[in-house]
Amino acid sequence: MKSFGCVSRHIKYLLFLKLWLGFVFLSGFFHTNKNVLFWRSSPELVTPHLPCRARTNVMFLKTHKTASSTILNMLFRFTEKHNLTIALPAKQLVHLGYPETFTTSFVEEFQTIGQNYNIMCNHLRFNRLEVQKVMAENTFYFSIVRNPVSQLESSYVYYKDAAPAFRTSKDVNEYLASPMSYYHKVNYKQNIYARNNMWFDFGYDNNAKDDESYIQAVLEEIEQNFHLVLIADYFDESMILLKHALCWDLDDVVYFKLNSRKEDTVQTLTPESKERVKVWCSLDWKLYLHFNQTFWKRIQEIVGLEELEKEVNHLRARQKELMETCLSDWRPVEKTRIKDKALMPFQSGAASILSYNLNQDLDNKSLRTCQKIVMPELQYMSYLYALQHPHKKRKQLGFPLFWNSFQENKTSPSHS
Repeated sequence: MKSFGCVSRHIKYLLFLKLWLGFVFLSGFFHTNKNVLFWRSSPELVTPHLPCRARTNVMFLKTHKTASSTILNMLFRFTEKHNLTIALPAKQLVHLGYPETFTTSFVEEFQTIGQNYNIMCNHLRFNRLEVQKVMAENTFYFSIVRNPVSQLESSYVYYKDAAPAFRTSKDVNEYLASPMSYYHKVNYKQNIYARNNMWFDFGYDNNAKDDESYIQAVLEEIEQNFHLVLIADYFDESMILLKHALCWDLDDVVYFKLNSRKEDTVQTLTPESKERVKVWCSLDWKLYLHFNQTFWKRIQEIVGLEELEKEVNHLRARQKELMETCLSDWRPVEKTRIKDKALMPFQSGAASILSYNLNQDLDNKSLRTCQKIVMPELQYMSYLYALQHPHKKRKQLGFPLFWNSFQENKTSPSHS
């Protein structure tokens, strides 16, 4: 019996050892394959099937002409909904120092508030070390890129009067036929919109040589700095992925397209011009190709294509419902047809930037919801600035400040 007891204990020991080794193996599997469940360098991100808490520390690198104004509106609404702090441009700045490389001095009251901001999303040229001084350690970093062919065309029209390289050419096709005839590196700060603008926004030299090892090093660094890079060309899909990543509600990512332009201001690129963009803006082109690939990998890992289709349909249905409630025209209108001039977005270059007319019979709660979802970025930024820094001089934007009278009389927007 004594011998049998020893054997029995030995068997139990072996069973225990197998169970323990099995546990270690499974733990190692989930650890070594955590990119399947989590995004690299962000262990707090969970799968959409597990309970999660909405992320409230978020940094969005707002790139140019990439539908980023629409995302900015979402972040502004989220900031207000949850009474968060937001890193806003200091004094009379409307950007966080752009096109200068970002430093903390561009943030209003950074010396007082320190690393206690929840949201950062205004235009800046990315500088990781300085941004990290403003944002908490557990901040979620994301950005958005767009196919450089359409992005450059949009930049050309919007910055026609601002960029010397664009100013003297007849149209975008003429510019692309011989860009070096118009583009001069000595004017690089004025011409940042004319070549590799997204590369510049991420903090890199937009005139750098197209060197494979250099490009690969930059792409790897961007992957280290940002948890997610969205694709403007797949905007609804991007919003669903962002919703899962941040553990936000559907209404947090529902949107009306902002800062869009009138269709007849869009210039048609020739097939030759489209190919020339890929060479002239080769850094942006390779940036886009890389993150277009990683985007769909994230979709597969985090959402799945079947679930993605369902959720995109839900997003569009909710958007349609809100448009029916909020809008009198159901679509954006050109600047001459905007009834409330306080909803007039900033107009630039040859673009005619569209906005919305709201229904006149909205109740107070619906009116406030609708006003916020159509609010142009400068007006919304000015409003949040006044809320967060009430003792500071208000931003002088040069057109009616919608929210001044909105705070005094919440039954209707200002028409002054």
